[in-house]
Amino acid sequence: MEKEVILGKIGAVYGIKGWLKIHSFADSPEAIFDYSPWVLNLNGKKLTVTVSEWRRHSNSLIAKFADISDRNEAQLRTGAEITVASDLLPELPEGEFYWRDLIGMDVVNTSGYNLGKVTDIMETGSNDVLVVKANRTDAFGKKERLIPYLDEQVIKTVSLDSKQIDVDWDPGF
Repeated sequence: MEKEVILGKIGAVYGIKGWLKIHSFADSPEAIFDYSPWVLNLNGKKLTVTVSEWRRHSNSLIAKFADISDRNEAQLRTGAEITVASDLLPELPEGEFYWRDLIGMDVVNTSGYNLGKVTDIMETGSNDVLVVKANRTDAFGKKERLIPYLDEQVIKTVSLDSKQIDVDWDPGF
């Protein structure tokens, strides 16, 4: 598997027949079941699994794996990260990016000042926000900057090839 993408996490055991609660990180929680196979990553160990059944239960999701038939076997999988091969994800339209693609990119303002690297992205409801860790020698004494991901207004260009995001942003903020 070239690159893995974390799509969710295994929660607690549900019932006695080996069902598990699933915490999906997908925009539409049920979309996690569109991808197969899953690779569970627990304490550095990887295990490929196939979901045989799933359903919505109250406000959460539960799933049963093909190789698990009882609660004790299911308990061994709790807490595992659910990953899939990145090439299973759909291609995005021009100008759209997965968050994972933006992490680690340099952020440079229109004057050429390097603001730092993207370390995280927050979802705020109105727009996403880039969390940019400033360079150690930042002239403005910043350790971190929060830059709204407002296409055209703040974000001017994103280059996956050069791993750089050009922004219209004052370095003093």
